[in-house]
Amino acid sequence: MSELIGLAASAAGGGVFGLIGTLIGRAAGYAERRQDQAQERARWAHDAALAALHMQAAERHADGQFRLAEAAGAWRGLAASIEAEAGIAASYRWVDAVRGITRPALTLLLWLITCLVFLGADPAARSAIIETTTFAATAATLWWFGDRGQKREVR
Repeated sequence: MSELIGLAASAAGGGVFGLIGTLIGRAAGYAERRQDQAQERARWAHDAALAALHMQAAERHADGQFRLAEAAGAWRGLAASIEAEAGIAASYRWVDAVRGITRPALTLLLWLITCLVFLGADPAARSAIIETTTFAATAATLWWFGDRGQKREVR
């Protein structure tokens, strides 16, 4: 009988330790899966942040390319305008005189309009109107008279 009780105790003890080992293994597996999921979430968050930075860099690059193309187009327009101006041949004296007085007259008129707008504009709308007229007057003055001196003939 003692052998039978010893055998039963051994079986029960082995079963209990087997259950405890299984529970510990399951708990370790659960902890390991949670740790793997946390690492996976961190990796996905890192990848998402990296993708956002790549998109931001691509957006800045595209914006820079747009600004570069815009500036290049403006310079090509200016060069074409100067070339067209240089291509105007001399005409009758009175035509050349009218052509010569047009820019100064328009510039004085533009600055007069700017002054009148400044003095007569509604204070609420004054800022935008003044900025626009000042921009136009300054651009016209610098463009029309910036490079209009007497040209020496090259021999």
